[in-house]
Amino acid sequence: MNEGSDDALWSAIADPSRRRLLDLLVRTGDATASSLAHEVPFTRQAVIKHLAVLEQVGLVTRQPEGRAVRFCIEPTRLDDATRAMARLAADWDRRLLVIKRLAEAAHQKAKSQSK
Repeated sequence: MNEGSDDALWSAIADPSRRRLLDLLVRTGDATASSLAHEVPFTRQAVIKHLAVLEQVGLVTRQPEGRAVRFCIEPTRLDDATRAMARLAADWDRRLLVIKRLAEAAHQKAKSQSK
């Protein structure tokens, strides 16, 4: 994943409604927009718009089934997203550790100077 696709991914999953749809699809395997709309507090049209965003970033795919369309999770992209989130978390852990060490050093220095 590159920075541009990361930005699009973060934007897509930043919305709680889209995360809810992803959770539902992970649990059910696949579903139509109508069946998903019965599980969420927003309209079928809103579900379709959210699914389109998730499809654009590759987290879901659509599969025509007669007149209906079934949506399902794209496992490879979801794995990519999980790894990207883990890398981001690890980067922040390293940064926070540096800040913690700097704060502890400053505290020790101030403590030793006050004696």
